[in-house]
Amino acid sequence: MLGFLKNLLDDNAKEIKKLSRQVAAINELEPAMQKLSDHDLAAKTAEFKQRHMNGESLDELLVEAFAVVREASRRVLGLRHFDVQLMGGIVLHQGRIAEMKTGEGKTLVATLPSYLNALSGEGVHIVTVNDYLARRDSEWMGQIHRYLGLEVGLIVHGLEFSERKKAYAADITYGTNNEFGFDYLRDNMALHPEQMVQRKLNYAIVDEVDSILIDEARTPLIISGQADKPTQLYYAVAKIIPRLRKEEDYTVDEKARVVTLTENGVRRVEQMLGVDNLYDDANTELSHHVNQALKAHVLMKRDVDYVVKDGQVIIVDEFTGRLMFGRRYSDGLHQAIEAKEGVKIERESQTLATITFQNYFRMYKKLAGMTGTAATEEEEFRKIYGLDVVVIPTNKPMIREDLPDIVYRTEKGKFNAVVEEIIERHKKGQPVLVGTISIEKSEMLSDALKKRGIPHQVLNAKYHEQEAEIVAQAGQKGAVTIATNMAGRGTDIILGEGVAELGGLHIIGTERHESRRIDNQLRGRAGRQGDPGSSRFYVSLEDDLMRLFGSDNITGIMDRLGMDDTTPIDHPLISRSIESAQKKVEARNFDIRKHVLEYDDVMNQQREIIYKQRRQVLEGENLKANVLDMIHDIIDEAVDRYSGASQYPEEWDLVGLLDYAEQTFLPGHGLTPEELTKMEKEEIREMFHMRAEELYEAREQSLGSELMRELERMVILKVVDEKWMDHLDAMDQLRQGIGLRAYGQKDPLIEYKFEGYEMFNEMIRSIKEDVTRYIFRVNVVQEQERPKNIVENKYAEEETKKPIRKERQVGRNDLCPCGSGKKYKKCCGANA
Repeated sequence: MLGFLKNLLDDNAKEIKKLSRQVAAINELEPAMQKLSDHDLAAKTAEFKQRHMNGESLDELLVEAFAVVREASRRVLGLRHFDVQLMGGIVLHQGRIAEMKTGEGKTLVATLPSYLNALSGEGVHIVTVNDYLARRDSEWMGQIHRYLGLEVGLIVHGLEFSERKKAYAADITYGTNNEFGFDYLRDNMALHPEQMVQRKLNYAIVDEVDSILIDEARTPLIISGQADKPTQLYYAVAKIIPRLRKEEDYTVDEKARVVTLTENGVRRVEQMLGVDNLYDDANTELSHHVNQALKAHVLMKRDVDYVVKDGQVIIVDEFTGRLMFGRRYSDGLHQAIEAKEGVKIERESQTLATITFQNYFRMYKKLAGMTGTAATEEEEFRKIYGLDVVVIPTNKPMIREDLPDIVYRTEKGKFNAVVEEIIERHKKGQPVLVGTISIEKSEMLSDALKKRGIPHQVLNAKYHEQEAEIVAQAGQKGAVTIATNMAGRGTDIILGEGVAELGGLHIIGTERHESRRIDNQLRGRAGRQGDPGSSRFYVSLEDDLMRLFGSDNITGIMDRLGMDDTTPIDHPLISRSIESAQKKVEARNFDIRKHVLEYDDVMNQQREIIYKQRRQVLEGENLKANVLDMIHDIIDEAVDRYSGASQYPEEWDLVGLLDYAEQTFLPGHGLTPEELTKMEKEEIREMFHMRAEELYEAREQSLGSELMRELERMVILKVVDEKWMDHLDAMDQLRQGIGLRAYGQKDPLIEYKFEGYEMFNEMIRSIKEDVTRYIFRVNVVQEQERPKNIVENKYAEEETKKPIRKERQVGRNDLCPCGSGKKYKKCCGANA
């Protein structure tokens, strides 16, 4: 009775019951499908497409389509979808998240909804976390789709343009989140429609959805070009920071990851740098350098946050432990770290295009995801992406034994205990997979095992193929594998001969992660498909999580109990404290991601407007009416500005108006202020409109209509791109300082929205003005190849490609090259 009531009240149980009915219908069709010849089974695809075109919905086709895919998979791969895999496929088709435990065959699950949704002809994207998995899945699972007559494409790093375009034109396209996102940005920088590769964003299935939509959500994708800023100042500042003293010259808030100079510290910095006032307007750049150098020296730790390899500073992903080749910290922090480590400083860059994964994936008409761990983050999935989570039961019962945490007073005591447990399990031949949260801890543990003569593998997480091979072998008899918690995701660990009798794979976590979900992922590496297995976490009170977020009275309890470094603690208060600490950090990280999204939403609205209009320009045949509208707007705005509110011509700034007309919409007009004083405001407006249109027609006659249309298109695209880049830079600078508004009892987000809106309107006005100016003046020359000096801040296993440097004009928001410390627009560029 209690079980019945529990199921009645459990929403997830209700969902599973509904799904079971559809699964039963699919199973009923199995005998009929098995009787079909290969030709007749493959012919079902054309039949389904026709039925869909005739008005049958994909939901109505689901049962038959899934039955066809299951039979095709059985014939081609020898894999028959389990009933729970059919359930997962239905959930994905519904545009939801399917939580399926590790080893339940999520890769095979994706073939069902991807086939069904490909029948519409609008394209399906299957998104994975790295190139290796994208390539593996497209070749392996692609066999089913190709057998059924569908085209399969693959998007990975380093593809030629033609290959990329062909891959996106396929029915089903496998690729990485980075590549899909960057292709979207590159498409919106294209100068011709044929340079675009993506179709409309229709349906995406995101594998390891928590990793992509949550763990990577704080870091935007950025395409950037070289900015010409001097690097010497970074070295100069890096020399003085080590001479500052903690608490006396600066304070650190490790929880918030903020470091701040004290008054005494400010005085010492001013003395060492030889400036009177560090926070004077003229020293804005200098104070920024000092702040970033402080962060680099105090908060950013070598072999934890980054590594130095081949003379380069390479970021370490905090969740996967992977080296993020090609990705750089923004706002000068990366350069400050390079100066700290004494390596060559790469030049700063200017943002050309940017988007967060949150906003990229929210553009798909339908979005779905799958992972082994999503339920703990369901609130975030629902609030940000409108996705709910359905927990799919396992095909076989889960029998893994999750042992209680063992807590030690010190980190040293904890690692000694970990080594002893590894040795004990290794002696009897049981395989052990040890999860660490950083490269530094992996190497420390590896050194300890070497001293004890224990053979083991360490994942350096540099090449995904090697990573997958190492992880796949982690279940063999006697294997000891050390890996960062998330390394090797997507690779099954199959138990070796006789390992099940020894207790299966044993997982050791050397530290609790700040997210319970990451801990669950590590645990999930054992006990796949009903295999035996076990897991245990070791914790010390010196771990970052416990030190920063744990309860202060734990140490007091240990002191009273007289615990030493070698004695493990097992106390309910400790377990509660660990869970409480994780919940605190999860809530804080959710707030950070939500905060990032709230600010990016302001940019996103602007981005959508610019990209939509840019696409219309790109695809538009005739832009003459648009350009004339811009010219009229600029004339109207100029007449209103120079005449002010006055009705009397003698009070108008007619000299200024004619100068402005000469520079923008009426070059060589030959008009005098005296002529205008005899006219009403509306007459002046009409006269300017008429003369500008005549000049425009004359220009079109001399160039020819075809060339004029191309000129209009190229001018608009060039101006929009340049203004948008400057706007991104200006919005980023606004964002950096907007938090200070809170001190004036103002909501920084509302202030950011208001000022961002004003800046956007100013950018639109500026676009119209420049388009008008260029259209009347630009000379037509043979088209030059577009410079390829752009870089992407992405995960890339290949060596970072060095961008071609080129001189560029000083942007309005750049520091003035005269060295005043002011922005160019407020210094030498004020009259430009």
